[in-house]
Amino acid sequence: MSRLNRVVNEGAKTVLRWLRVLRGDLLTVRSDPLPPSVWLRWVPHGFVCLAAFGLFLGDLNQLQGYGRLGHGDSLLVAAGQCGAVVLALRRPVPALWLSLTATLTGTVLLRRMLMAGQIDGFPWPWHAWGIAAHLFVLLLLVLRVPTRVSVGALALTALLTYVLQGLWGAWNHSPTGQTAVLLFAVAVVLGIALRGRREARAELVEQTTLTAEERARRTLLEERSRIARELHDVVAHHMSVISIQAQVAPHLVENPSEELKENLAGIRQNAVDALTELRRVLGVLRSEHPAGTGVHEGVPGPRPDGSATAPHAPQPTLDRLGALVENTRAAGLAVTTEISGERRPLPPGVELSAYRIVQEALSNVLRHAPGATAQVRLAYDRGGLRVEVLNSRPTREAPLSSGAGHGLLGMRERAAMLGGTLTTGPWTGHGYQVSAYLPVSSGTAPVPAAAPTALPEDDKTDKDGTA
Repeated sequence: MSRLNRVVNEGAKTVLRWLRVLRGDLLTVRSDPLPPSVWLRWVPHGFVCLAAFGLFLGDLNQLQGYGRLGHGDSLLVAAGQCGAVVLALRRPVPALWLSLTATLTGTVLLRRMLMAGQIDGFPWPWHAWGIAAHLFVLLLLVLRVPTRVSVGALALTALLTYVLQGLWGAWNHSPTGQTAVLLFAVAVVLGIALRGRREARAELVEQTTLTAEERARRTLLEERSRIARELHDVVAHHMSVISIQAQVAPHLVENPSEELKENLAGIRQNAVDALTELRRVLGVLRSEHPAGTGVHEGVPGPRPDGSATAPHAPQPTLDRLGALVENTRAAGLAVTTEISGERRPLPPGVELSAYRIVQEALSNVLRHAPGATAQVRLAYDRGGLRVEVLNSRPTREAPLSSGAGHGLLGMRERAAMLGGTLTTGPWTGHGYQVSAYLPVSSGTAPVPAAAPTALPEDDKTDKDGTA
């Protein structure tokens, strides 16, 4: 017995809890406006208002004609039922109560006429136009409220119908309660399905947006990791030079003092320690991606221009621009180069970023502008280096590319890392232009010039930029 009492008490508590939640959902006047259509904007709102006006005229005619209600009573009932349709566009829950109140009022007035024998066979408790108006209200309600509120609204409507037709009743009428409740249930189910579909589409769009943002963020982090790895390689080169110079320096001085030897030995030891740490960091960076993918620099695999990269190859500079141009020509792209200004060694970061920007831009031309010609321009000035890659209009349609389309992101990161700028966009003749300016920091000394790789004969230029 005690177990049965516990079950009954738990059930009663659950019902009361559900009723409290439902009371909070249904006893409210909060505004919940129907959002405008994406394509038609406010046309659905105009359609609902027009439908409400048509329902008002039909309802008024049925109540005054067949129902023989007075002008004031029929106008009150019709205005309440059809006004609830318009109100449901902004406040669906109050519109539900208005529709039920107007229906109850009309039912009471019509029952008096039926019981007095003044009308015979009138549809009761729901007449046709009242059913249509309440269908609109329920559909507009279900599209914007949680499912539990929709079920509560349907249950409240069915309960009112049962009390009026089943418990109260009337004479000389055509019963419409079962048909009305069935139609209301269909409208609620349809509205719940449409609302679920809309929420699923919104969730899909949100998930797609988050996926795109996550992909862009991941690509950005990968590009920064690659740039960091390349710069670390450059720093490691300089630290190696410092270590060797510190080791050789005592042999270049006759009778060096012990203090000088100690200082040079300390410099060399610090350089060796820094190199050890750099190699450890580089090992961690390189281990993030499996060998042979060719996705990042420093990892074996083919590059976009067709060349291969060794795992620990020295980072390229503009001295290798000629080889890059030749490889690109071998891939079928006609490339010319133009160098203006006083050509001089630049800091390793500037040289590396300039080379990578040219490399990525030429790879994009190969992929996305088949049949076009390209021109590489390097302009040296006192403040830095301007890099431009221009291509003409493609002569045929580009094939579908399997790339992720983040090449421009990497180029911008390289330019921004050095405090420079990069602009891209259409160019004269329906071509495309990539233009970057890489400033040279006054506190950064350029590396000594290595023996430059000669450009092809037809690409050598004067200082004024003329071929």
